[in-house]
Amino acid sequence: MDKSSIGQHISAQFNKELLDIHHKVLVMGGLVERQVKLAIQAVVTGDMELGEQVIKRDYEIDALEKTIDQECMTILALRQPTAFDLRLLIGVIKIIDELERIGNKAERVAEMAIKLGRVNNLRAHYELEHMAELVKGMLHDALHGFARMTHEDASTIIERDQQVDNEYESILRQLILRMMEDPRNITRSLEALETIRALERMGDHACNIAEHLVYMVKGEDLRLSKLEKKQESAV
Repeated sequence: MDKSSIGQHISAQFNKELLDIHHKVLVMGGLVERQVKLAIQAVVTGDMELGEQVIKRDYEIDALEKTIDQECMTILALRQPTAFDLRLLIGVIKIIDELERIGNKAERVAEMAIKLGRVNNLRAHYELEHMAELVKGMLHDALHGFARMTHEDASTIIERDQQVDNEYESILRQLILRMMEDPRNITRSLEALETIRALERMGDHACNIAEHLVYMVKGEDLRLSKLEKKQESAV
């Protein structure tokens, strides 16, 4: 299934409504990607001004989420869609929630950049860069899949989430060691801890977007499949 699956209805107005929602989600996704990129750049370089810019623009993501959610609810009520159209709208509602949460985490990273900049603005948190690149890649690929309405990359996105978790655990151990070695590192290390927590959650949300996309395209709920596997292994 691809993007051409959207807008195949007798009603031209219904086609327009679905395509408009698809476009708005991509716009929202682009905003979120930009926020994540700038927030990470701010915290890695200690750029307080850049961090403030990210915080100021968070409202744009919130406003788009409300607009898209309202439009989806209106279509559900008036059109009473079935099959793919119903999965599309339910999936969109879930995806924009994930995007809004990623935007919130980007705002949190930006706040950490401002705190960091007040202490030291020299290449702080450079150790987070690899983890950040993984997260940005996951989000980009998930949104690219939504743009094309294909789920081929979903499995690799989900696999990369484990890499993000591994990076989180590795950096966490480094931070704990630094705090134990020298109490003067505590403030900076706690700020880094807040940042990697936010990044790890971004990865989780990007993974969720990939799972929602699989549901939209195939009608398969990967979360249910995971639960069934866990139950089988526990027996």
